[in-house]
Amino acid sequence: RAAIEAGVVQSLAGYSQCRAEVRYGSEKSRIDLLLSGHGHEPDAWVEVKNVTLAEGGEGYFPDAVTERGQKHLRELMAQVQNGDRAVLFFVVNHTGIEQVRPADHIDARYGQLLREACEVGVEVIAYRAALAGEDGNPSGRLELVEEVPVSLEP
Repeated sequence: RAAIEAGVVQSLAGYSQCRAEVRYGSEKSRIDLLLSGHGHEPDAWVEVKNVTLAEGGEGYFPDAVTERGQKHLRELMAQVQNGDRAVLFFVVNHTGIEQVRPADHIDARYGQLLREACEVGVEVIAYRAALAGEDGNPSGRLELVEEVPVSLEP
């Protein structure tokens, strides 16, 4: 949230309001962040997922079968169909990850739904997180430091 409000995530800049844990959807979900009040863009429904599974420079999500994650993708697709923006935002917490992709080998249904979501207009972005600090002394606070590519290839 802090990175979005500070304008670090350019694709989500320009919104004047940010609310957390807003109830929405037919499956009774809570969105991580609802951005509103942009002069030229519709409201943006942002679901945040942490990517911690790394294999050979690839970061994978999910790291276990996730019915809840599947539900979130369905809800995001519905928001796009209602005329809003929907964003799946991966936070990469592993320095060895060079690219994020769906973990089809763990949850094939999630990978399929993610590709379907992208086809209908759900945006997928990923940013690397790192510990912030001064003079090499970490403060324990995470900051988003760079965008990481996302691949949807199976």
